Order: sequence, then C-alpha cells, then structure tokens
Amino acid sequence: MTLLGALRAIQEAGSGATHSGDASAGLQEMLTHHLSDGKDLEFKILGHGVDVDLSRFHIPPVHLAGVSIDLSPTKFIVFMVLAALLVAAVFIPIGRAMRNKYTDRAPQGFANAMEALVVFFRDEVVRRSIGKGADAYTPYILSLFFFILTMNLFGVIPFASRPTGNLSVTGGLAALSFVMIEVSGMVKLGFKGYMKTIFYVPPGLHPVMAGVMLLILSPVEFLSKLTKPFALMIRLFANMLAGETLVLSLLGVIFLFANLALGKWAIAGGSLLMVTAIMCLELFVAFIQAYIFAMLTAVFIGLIRHAH
Repeated sequence: MTLLGALRAIQEAGSGATHSGDASAGLQEMLTHHLSDGKDLEFKILGHGVDVDLSRFHIPPVHLAGVSIDLSPTKFIVFMVLAALLVAAVFIPIGRAMRNKYTDRAPQGFANAMEALVVFFRDEVVRRSIGKGADAYTPYILSLFFFILTMNLFGVIPFASRPTGNLSVTGGLAALSFVMIEVSGMVKLGFKGYMKTIFYVPPGLHPVMAGVMLLILSPVEFLSKLTKPFALMIRLFANMLAGETLVLSLLGVIFLFANLALGKWAIAGGSLLMVTAIMCLELFVAFIQAYIFAMLTAVFIGLIRHAH
C-alpha cells in the first residue's frame, strides 16, 4: 500500500458520504480491498495512472488428487516473484565477484556490506543455533531472511504491495520451514531417533508408567511440532498486516472528519505526523520480523538436531 494511493482511496471512500456511518462503511470497504489479494495492479497517483488486469493472464487450474490448484497470477504473487528476482539480481553478481574478483583481497562497497551481513548470520545466528553441520543450512536461512525482508519493504515503496501481509504467503513460508526442520531432524537422528521426539520413554521406567507417559505426552509433543510453524506464520502476518491497517486507518481519519468546520486541519496534520512516524517504524519492523523468522527457523532446526 502506497501513501499516495491510500490517500486517494480513502478520499474516494469518504467523498459523497453525508453521514459518518456512510464514511465509516466506505473506509472499511477500502481497507478490505487494499489489504486483501486481488487480480489487479494499480499504478495511480491521485486517480491518474494505469490499472493492470491480471485476469487476462489466466492459467488453467491444475487438478491433483481431487484438489484444484489455481496458478493464475495475483497481486501478491507478482510481488513475491519480483522479490525473488530482486534478491537473485543482487546476490548472484556478488557471489560471482567473490569467486573471481575478490579472491585475494577484501570486497569493497556494497559487496563488503553484504559480506559482513552474511558472515554475521552464519556465525551469530546459524552456527550458534544449530551447532555442528550448521553451514549446510546457511544458504536457506539467508535466502529466507532476504526474501522476507524484500517483501516486507515493498510495503513502503510506491505502487507496491506487501505479500507478507497475507496469511497464505506467511503460511507457505512457515510450511517450508516446517519441512526443513523435520527433515533435518530425521536426517540427523535417523527414523528411530526422530520418532523418539514424539514417542519418548525414559530408560528403566515401569511399563505401566511408560504407557501413561506415552498416552499423555505423545499428543503434546506432536502438537508442539505444529505450533512452531504456526507461530512463525501468525507472528509475521500479524505484524505486517497491523502496520498497514494502522497507516490506512489514520489516513482515513482525515476524510472522516473533513466536514468539520473547526479543527479539521489540526486533525489532518496530526494524522500525517502519526502516519510518518509509523512508516519510519515500519522500516524497523520490516527488518526485525525478517530476522526473527530466520532466527527462529535456525533455532528450531538446532533443537530437533539435538533432541537429547
């Protein structure tokens, strides 16, 4: 959601509303439209610009085991693909330069900054969380961080949309992390050792007590595996959605009180000041939420690989 686009949309929602209830309904409809996925891309400034209808690029659905999977592009899919391309466009040339140009000397400029960030993640996040064999997971953790960060930052770029404000997107990311966590545990512990992370009985325990422990704790251990990706999904989604909703709602206050004879300019100025402060905070939140998602994924991988 862009600031100019939000202003225009909220103005349209509030224009022609003779009652505060009508304006509130219009604002609610606008929030629903701009925070949800859709089949159109809007490139407009104050009502002037271009609308791209993504329904023209419809792809026939794929049917697997009675489930229909729609692969047609949507607003969030477009920006997810764009985020992946941007990350690749930045780091593939840097990786080639590291192999060819900076083999005998330290990198300079932007490559130096990226190397410092990569080394920090490898040493302070991945290795500390996972331990032995951690370097094999560094590419995934780094890709996760930069991909999520790029999508988060789209929320403060004109004409862009933030895919991580959609539950399906964060759910997909959490599902990938869940598979990575469980597969890494199975590879490290073996099938028998992995099953002990769910069905565990301490050695020497009486058979009756062992049965009681399995009956009570096995469902708890199984659910704990599901709560980890669920927490990753909800935390990222809620933080990103809350920021956008707050910005749009504060901007909507301007037009909800536009008919006031006195004080409307004070309300408008106060709303813009708060929105500016929140947009600055959103930059920090974009970085911290990407870091938390990547860090917790590394922590969960380390926990299951050291199940004892």
